[in-house]
Amino acid sequence: MNEFIPIGEAARMLGMNASALRYYEERGLVPPAGRRQGRRVYGRDELRRLVFLQSAQRLGIPLDTAGAVLEAPGEQWRATVGERIEALEELIERARTAQEFLRHAIDCPAEHPVRECHFLRGILDRMLEGLTLEQVAAEHALMDARPTA
Repeated sequence: MNEFIPIGEAARMLGMNASALRYYEERGLVPPAGRRQGRRVYGRDELRRLVFLQSAQRLGIPLDTAGAVLEAPGEQWRATVGERIEALEELIERARTAQEFLRHAIDCPAEHPVRECHFLRGILDRMLEGLTLEQVAAEHALMDARPTA
């Protein structure tokens, strides 16, 4: 790779649109290394930042979080990332609960689990009484339950 490459070549190399690179520049995330004949050029450091942002976006990491890692002081970006990790852990737990809830329904021998499965109906009745799904799951060990019609 040459020391500096123009925006179009950088975009092609990364599988991005040049407009995305300009957007990252506008957001203050990846300024070009400079200009050559009026065109933005990018060096290895800028390309690394772009790959980092591209990867973060593909993973669903917000640009603000990724931007903090790129530019904020260590203590600040670590706090931001820590908050994001906590949010992801909560999301993972909700997804696991949803997966087990749906797994129980699909594995239940009843034709219509919401009407016919005593276990599922019991969970739904507890929720009608005001408990959350998480509370009912903990109460009934939903993760270990086996379907019964």
